[in-house]
Amino acid sequence: MISLYFFLKKCYQSPMKNKKNTAHVQFDYEREERLGLPEAVFCEGKNKDIIQSLLLEFNESTGKSILFTRLAPEIFYGFPETIQKNINYHELSRTAFAFALPPHKASKKVAVVSAGSADAKTAWEAARTLEYLGIEHSMFEDCGVAGLWRIQKALPQIREYDIVIAVAGLDAALVSVLGGLIKSPILAVPTSVGYGMAKNGETALSSMLASCSSGISVFNIDNGFGAACAAARILNMLIKEK
Repeated sequence: MISLYFFLKKCYQSPMKNKKNTAHVQFDYEREERLGLPEAVFCEGKNKDIIQSLLLEFNESTGKSILFTRLAPEIFYGFPETIQKNINYHELSRTAFAFALPPHKASKKVAVVSAGSADAKTAWEAARTLEYLGIEHSMFEDCGVAGLWRIQKALPQIREYDIVIAVAGLDAALVSVLGGLIKSPILAVPTSVGYGMAKNGETALSSMLASCSSGISVFNIDNGFGAACAAARILNMLIKEK
């Protein structure tokens, strides 16, 4: 019994003794075939070495591209210049890719409408994701309802778009206003913008979920990427129906 104990102890402990506690990535190469959306890399919390290895694999020089989200400036600019020069990096949205995918087959347009300039980080994450996916889109910034004339001025143009991604913090009133004025599907993204009772986006999230404008789809706080992917799924279905 004693010899068995030491044998089992050796089997369970020895293999791990000299191994580093480092994570690795099992890349999902078949995701686009399954979902119609390619794999993307959420960089926040990932080891710098993992991000660097992926940047080396997916860049302009290798002819392969992938979307990196939540890639902080201090991380990206810490990589060698030889890596940076082959990557299209957008500091405000914290996104990166080598090059955009071919234009989407659906000849449809997506509008990204933000309530205030403080929502720009999330709005641009949505826009950059659309850009990477080859989807035609336009930005309508600083359209918050505190000055109703701003959304009224942009409304004729916004109505020309097939899908609208609405990005707002604070009380997120913009979403209900848009929901009562346009026919297009609205993908609403709350942001973590605002003072105390905004509760890091929870108030905006609750407001969107409780909206009296029916048929609005609501996404997680600050998740511009998710809303853009949802827009892509809708467009993919439109192609399938043709």
